[in-house]
Amino acid sequence: MRAHPDFSFVQGDICDPELVDKLMAEHAQVVHFAAESHVDRSIDGGAEFVRTNVVGTHTLVDAAHRAGVEVFVHVSTDEVYGSIEEGSWPETDPLSPNSPYSSSKASSDLIALSYHRTHGLDVRVTRCSNNYGHHHFPEKLIPRFVTNLLDGGKVPLYGDGGNVRDWLHIDDHVRGIELVRTRGRAGEVYNIGGGTELSNRELTAMLLAACGASWEESVEYVADRKGHDRRYSVDCTKIREELGYKPRKGFEEGLAETVQWYRDNRAWWEPLKEAADGGGASG
Repeated sequence: MRAHPDFSFVQGDICDPELVDKLMAEHAQVVHFAAESHVDRSIDGGAEFVRTNVVGTHTLVDAAHRAGVEVFVHVSTDEVYGSIEEGSWPETDPLSPNSPYSSSKASSDLIALSYHRTHGLDVRVTRCSNNYGHHHFPEKLIPRFVTNLLDGGKVPLYGDGGNVRDWLHIDDHVRGIELVRTRGRAGEVYNIGGGTELSNRELTAMLLAACGASWEESVEYVADRKGHDRRYSVDCTKIREELGYKPRKGFEEGLAETVQWYRDNRAWWEPLKEAADGGGASG
């Protein structure tokens, strides 16, 4: 990608209106990934989450409106729905976020969609389940556990380990976003899921097996996170029927590839993990 003649990288702040205005005027379409995304850090201090996720999204979408951008895809999360005991959320369910992180993302969803309803900007929102795969920042659950285990360390398991998440490989997530960008409808929300629901306890067992570690020696039970959502599950009927989305990466295959990627790429994750140490595992 970086070798493509049309690729350029600009390091900046999405809350910087002057920079955002300049870049927005040079592009016809925008896919907005930028966010503060670690739940534990949002609990300890939510100000940066409000600044980046809410103010930053407003800065981007307002500039997109003024620049006449053709399509604005806003990438969000299933956490905006809250927690669900059974069944799955369709896109029409009300938002009920429980953490500062998910609340800031819910706010950013509404701000982005308001520019469609008020100004007619072509805004499309995606809400994904938990991602995993290569190049995943090591403060997140799967890379944190894998890198700890590869170093012979322990992994922290919140509470009873019964919290359930749906796991989505990054390659499938990207395919889903691209379908929404190219074929989605203006003003619509699309859930993107992976189709593999696991409790944190079940996932931990799989990671231990993949890394050749034992439960007794490697798992450390820790106090549960404040307001820890029990279960997430998105209904992907809409994106499947409208856009033909279907996950391609089986979880066992994807997890094995992910563990191997971290085995082979210590030079990438070790400096990042050292900088991020002190945080918990989000998920």
